Amino acid sequence: MSVDLTTLPARKGTRPATTGREIPHDQLEDFSPPEVRAGLVARAKQLPGVYVSPSLVSEPSSMALRLAREDRRFEAFLHPSVDEFGHIHRSGFMHLTVPVTSLEALTDLGWIEPHPITRRPEFPNSIVMLYAPRDLAELEVAATIMRASYEQAAE
Repeated sequence: MSVDLTTLPARKGTRPATTGREIPHDQLEDFSPPEVRAGLVARAKQLPGVYVSPSLVSEPSSMALRLAREDRRFEAFLHPSVDEFGHIHRSGFMHLTVPVTSLEALTDLGWIEPHPITRRPEFPNSIVMLYAPRDLAELEVAATIMRASYEQAAE
């Protein structure tokens, strides 16, 4: 399905408040309604070979997206995990990896911000926060970005 993430529509409105450069990196407002988050979870569970469980790199209430790989690419997974390429928080925002070629466009379009952990050299700069989708149209965009993250991990 390889999609050009640079052609996605811009996110409407202002960016949600987040903890910014602090860890834990949390979105503080503008959360997903329960049915939209449920749709995001359902899309994650449909990705081939993906299994879900509590995150080992975030709060345990976050649902990890895991893909068993023996030859994993450094920029495709959340470290120090060996199989988690993203996770969905209870309020609907995600931490995941995205192709580095799309970082600038996704930031400019208002969908993501870099995870502060990427300031450390032992972590890839592909780790981002994807803001919580607020409606069905934003769910489609979030699912597309999640799919690109999955494809990067599955390569």
